[in-house]
Parts: sequence; structure tokens; C-alpha cells
Amino acid sequence: MPTTLDRARTAVLIMDYQNDILLRFTQIDDETLTRAARVLDAARAAGVPVIYVRIAFRAGYPEVPEQGMFAMARDSGRLVDGTEGADIHAAVAPQPGDTVVLKKRVGAQTGSDLQQVLSAKRRTHLVLFGVSTSGVVLSTIRWAADQDYTMNVVSDCCIDRDPEVHRVLIDKVFAGMAPAITAADAIAALGAA
Repeated sequence: MPTTLDRARTAVLIMDYQNDILLRFTQIDDETLTRAARVLDAARAAGVPVIYVRIAFRAGYPEVPEQGMFAMARDSGRLVDGTEGADIHAAVAPQPGDTVVLKKRVGAQTGSDLQQVLSAKRRTHLVLFGVSTSGVVLSTIRWAADQDYTMNVVSDCCIDRDPEVHRVLIDKVFAGMAPAITAADAIAALGAA
């Protein structure tokens, strides 16, 4: 676990902290939102880019096939771009200077320009968190590991419907690719001189 982060190479990714998604997770609470907001504030204060990853579809869902997991979003009318449900939660809303990346599938990279944004900013270390641990976080870590990014996952800013799945991913699956740090660890590392 790093005690400091190279600010010139680090970016903070907050993924899928959107109203429609958070409504599906009963364990999201004000404490989680507050921790996430504090990590984002620490990154901004350190001059580290904050990158939001959000999922949204066009009206009529032309990107969503008849089969697959996103048919549920289509059938429920959720995550339509421009609606309140697809918006990022107000407690962690983007600030001037932040980047918002739009994706079309589970992983942060699928259907988005995330890799181009990271490349343009010359960022090779990702400090990331999101909803859910077994969804966007897992998919993004696997992709980023294949792309040779260095990573840390902010464990107490990730949530999943199944606490045991969350624990196994954080403690066992991610350990070799994205060692876990807490929000307090991330804040301290971002604030270190």
C-alpha cells in the first residue's frame, strides 16, 4: 500500500455513482457518499485529475440488444441520458475541471474514450472506486491490468449487493492487481508532500 502517490501520474476514477444505480443498492449510505466526496476533494486539492465514469443510453436504447443484461435497463426505462436517474449523485457531483466519460457497458472502457483521456493526461496509476464491486470495478480492474496500469481500489467507497462477494474481490481477487486502500489512506496519500 503506497504512503504517497505520484501526483503527476495518478488519476482518481469514480464509477457509476449515478442515481438509478444507487437506488438499487440498499447499503449505500451517507457515510459512503461522504467518504467518496472527501477522496474527490483530496484529489482536486492535490491537482490530481478526477474522472467520472457513467453509463447512459440514448432515448429508445439503440445501443441495447434484445438479449443481455442491459435489456433490464431498457425494459425499466432507466439510465436514459439526460434524465435525473442517469445523473451522478449530487453528493459527489462533478466540479469544474473534472472529466466525465460516458460508457455503454459494464467496464469503464467499453464504448468510452477513457483510455484516450488517461493517455492525454499521461496517467498510469488509477485510484478507483464504484458501484458495484462485482460490476464496473471488477471489469475496469481486469481491463486496466491488461493495459499495464498501476492501481489501488478504495475499498470503503466500493459497494456491492453481496457483502461476501465484495470482500472476496477486495481481499483476494484484486490484491495482485489493485491493492486495497481505504478512503482515509487515499486522502493521506494524496495529501502527502
